[in-house]
Amino acid sequence: MTSQPPVEPRPHMEKAEEKEEEKKHEKGPEEKNWDEKWRRDPLGSLIWALILIWAGVALLLSNMGLVSVPGLEVWELIFIGAGVLILIEVLVRLLMPAYRKPVGGSLILAIIFLGIGLQGFVTSNLVWAVALILIGVYILLRGLTRRA
Repeated sequence: MTSQPPVEPRPHMEKAEEKEEEKKHEKGPEEKNWDEKWRRDPLGSLIWALILIWAGVALLLSNMGLVSVPGLEVWELIFIGAGVLILIEVLVRLLMPAYRKPVGGSLILAIIFLGIGLQGFVTSNLVWAVALILIGVYILLRGLTRRA
């Protein structure tokens, strides 16, 4: 492993240029490109691609008048689908050791997306109360299991 020599500031460089120069020297061969990020976490990339495809299909079908769910706007339907897809990602990460990663943030995002989407079915006060309870229970259980 070779180390880069420290970058000495030049008197004629502005502060922003100095910072940019330092960043260039900090980045090494470990810098990740999109292809490597995909190889490192294909599940996360796949789920977000499916969310975008789901949103596009739902908007297209709604604009064509082919999909109409009583009590749901198209954006609520998109958020429900996104929440379900993220929940599927969480389950896969928990059940398959090859894809194991922390899932706390994804779980909270899924609950929020489902909360946004379910506002068409039940009153938003109930949805957000349940969402906050679920997030709190998750954080509590996570804290208790780390100490045990």
